[in-house]
Amino acid sequence: MPRVARIKSRSGIYHVMMRGVNKQIIFEEEEDKKRFFETLRKYKVKCNYELYSYCFMDNHVHLLMRECEETISNAIKKISSSYVYWYNSKYGRNGHLFQERFKSEAVEDQRYFLTVLRYIHQNPLKAGLTKSVFDSEWTSMHEYTSKPLIIDTEFALRLFSVDPSKGLQLFIDFMKKIDEHESRYLDDIEKIKVSDKDIKDYLMGLGIKNVYELQQMKKVDRDKLIVELKMINGVSIRQLSRLTGISKSVIARVR
Repeated sequence: MPRVARIKSRSGIYHVMMRGVNKQIIFEEEEDKKRFFETLRKYKVKCNYELYSYCFMDNHVHLLMRECEETISNAIKKISSSYVYWYNSKYGRNGHLFQERFKSEAVEDQRYFLTVLRYIHQNPLKAGLTKSVFDSEWTSMHEYTSKPLIIDTEFALRLFSVDPSKGLQLFIDFMKKIDEHESRYLDDIEKIKVSDKDIKDYLMGLGIKNVYELQQMKKVDRDKLIVELKMINGVSIRQLSRLTGISKSVIARVR
């Protein structure tokens, strides 16, 4: 079946989501997120796109961006290829890291732009990873409240007020507000009862530094470990699949 063409945005603005293959981890360590950030910075110059917000979760990335000289598809392809080449070299792996086709939504009007802007910044909060929209290191919120590094802040702030200080305060108030009616936009966020960090720390305690060591274990040893992981109170099969890169059906069958 032929692919359905992406909806072309008249404004040139898109909400982009890049997800790991089978929803698995794409950032093992803080260094990986720093590398992805630098990759965004590099190709922002090369492709001349505008970037209004970002959020790096462990297994996916959200971006709100406007295409300029190059199409969004070309820009994302270059960002993905560059990061995956580095990531595979670091972890001694081969093959795809991201799902082959990234997800994008056209953002055509001011109201939806602000909805997506808040949705991206609230991702860690909605996932139960932080207590405030200001707490996450890996969203662009801090670029709005301090010195911007790769975010084009003026476009969004001017939607609140032409006065910079007033615009910033109105922006902050808007970002803090929880709007339950926006829940239909939050289908990519997984509520986490046991933190990903707790599971990673558990694996580290067993000498398993990353998911590829786990995937390369002998089946009998891997299955024993999966059984132990499934016994952790509050953990879900979906979460284990995302963290280990092992399919949900395999994890479900292991007894």
